[in-house]
Amino acid sequence: YSLVPSRGFCFNFTRLQPSKPRLRGTVATAPRAALENHPIRLKSMSSENPKVLVLIPCYREQGRIGGVVREAVALGHSVVVVDDGSDDATSAEAEAAGAKVIRHEVNKGKGPAVATGLAHAQAGDWDAVVMLDGDGQHLPAEIGRFLDKFREAKPDFIIGTRMADAAKMPLVRRCTNRFMSWLLSRQLGCRISDTQCGYRLIARRAFPVALDCTSGGFSAESEILLQLALRGFTMCEVPVSTVYGTELSKIRPVRDTLKFIKMLAHFRKQRRRFRAAAGRPGA
Repeated sequence: YSLVPSRGFCFNFTRLQPSKPRLRGTVATAPRAALENHPIRLKSMSSENPKVLVLIPCYREQGRIGGVVREAVALGHSVVVVDDGSDDATSAEAEAAGAKVIRHEVNKGKGPAVATGLAHAQAGDWDAVVMLDGDGQHLPAEIGRFLDKFREAKPDFIIGTRMADAAKMPLVRRCTNRFMSWLLSRQLGCRISDTQCGYRLIARRAFPVALDCTSGGFSAESEILLQLALRGFTMCEVPVSTVYGTELSKIRPVRDTLKFIKMLAHFRKQRRRFRAAAGRPGA
């Protein structure tokens, strides 16, 4: 696989070809055929002022979501909160803080919550979505880092990395994160340091691929990475702060691990079919 770096860690995941990848600025573009076949092309936008929606999928974040939304709104961002069936005041606090709230009547999992938010953005005229958690672990003040990289390099996907300050992570999470990042990086064909970070930007061109992902829980975030890499989309990392408080993880180790294994097995089969159809080696 080819790795095309730029400032801020940008990669293009494509099979090595005899000719060099085409460059746009400092980032290799996704394969032409892949871009032309997307149902939704990246519409023309101002390189200085892309229209970006802040998306916060959340569940039972009463007491935390209001502060996150208020800070994002104070910075001038439009915010959509997808409340995934919370039975507390999450929706009311988010709305009072200035967010548009889309509510699931029952809890469906993070994957469907992300899909609901992306479908809303796709129906609008947003150039990209910045996605962050509602528990305070992602600082809205750092949204600007994603926007700066998006304006500079115009990648299809940007993921935050907390590895510059990993010592602040609880030991179990740090070990789990490093293992999962190693495992997924092997599938991607390139190292991404923090594949489990939920702080990310998805460009409009990548919406259809993300919406086609079917994983129901937290593994949806990993599936989006894998599917974008398989299709040659450009990706970047930007550093973000490591923030942990008293919030409890909503990941259920046994159930979510089984879902992840199932998703990864499905992806490997799909990748073999994808390569065979494209006449690529390794099918």
